[in-house]
Amino acid sequence: MPSINLLPWREAERKKRQRDFGVATGGAVVAGIAVVVAAIFAYSQMISSQQERNKRLTDEIVELEKSIAEIDGLERQKERLLARMEIIEELQKSRPEIVHLFDELVRQLPEGVYLTGMKQTGSRVEIRGVAQSSTRVSALMRQIDSSEWLSDPEVERVETTQSGASRQSEFVVYLKQVRSSAEGMEDAE
Repeated sequence: MPSINLLPWREAERKKRQRDFGVATGGAVVAGIAVVVAAIFAYSQMISSQQERNKRLTDEIVELEKSIAEIDGLERQKERLLARMEIIEELQKSRPEIVHLFDELVRQLPEGVYLTGMKQTGSRVEIRGVAQSSTRVSALMRQIDSSEWLSDPEVERVETTQSGASRQSEFVVYLKQVRSSAEGMEDAE
């Protein structure tokens, strides 16, 4: 039988396979590196995109906070203006009350009673005066009690003093000023 030497062919085949394996391995390494680089690029793009969105949200939040601060300032200004308007309305409503008070005091003041001082705190009025006698102070109290603009008379003190040859009574009376029902109806409208 003839003898055929296949060693050089096998050796050539082995070298070809090693070369193909090296090329395939190199190709796999290059492909792996390409995939890793592509993944890093994709993730960096996603991160930069998210950072842009976050920056936009931060800018919008800053703008909204400015708007909220401005709205709060406007709300405080509105409350101050409303408080001023209420004060002005109260003053407008109370303008005729002092006229009614003085008018009613003049009408209800009995003869022989003279006022020396008057002080009003809210609806409570303090009247100081001099009367010819304590009965005149009692008459003043009855007339105040029957008045439509004045009510709840209270005597703090009545002192009889000697002034020369005559005697007089110094008094302090507290009363309340009443709003009429007609004004109350106007306020309700």
